[in-house]
Amino acid sequence: MKVRDVMSRSVRTVKPETKIAEVASLMCLYRFHGLPVVDDEDRLVGIIAEKDLLHSLFPKLDKLMSEGMHSVDLDKEMARYSEILAMSTADLMTPNPVTVDPEMHVLRAATVMVRHNFRRIPVAEGGRVLGMLSIGDVHKAIFQASVTSGLTGA
Repeated sequence: MKVRDVMSRSVRTVKPETKIAEVASLMCLYRFHGLPVVDDEDRLVGIIAEKDLLHSLFPKLDKLMSEGMHSVDLDKEMARYSEILAMSTADLMTPNPVTVDPEMHVLRAATVMVRHNFRRIPVAEGGRVLGMLSIGDVHKAIFQASVTSGLTGA
């Protein structure tokens, strides 16, 4: 079973210059956990995930070392979210993301995802995004294949 057979083909992408406010809106409204970032020629240049936005709110290590964990005002750190919303996707995205090939076997793709601790990964060919693959897509496909073969083999 190939990645192409189970990937999600309807993929929303954003540009590097897209404001984080728009990215956060898409994530919150449509439950996107991550979005591929493409350039003007639709080539994959990065990925922006919820963790990238939230990671910006975490106190930096040097601040924790100088002030101590218990003295950091976490509510004040959360208030900085409005500053993050004004940033561009390029400021927070992970450049050159790991991808899987559409012709890859789904278990090999799942191995890549597990190794990198990803729940979803872009499917790309020739630098262009063709879809997204989630752990749920892989599990569902394997389950359906198992049930189908179990019913026909009985």
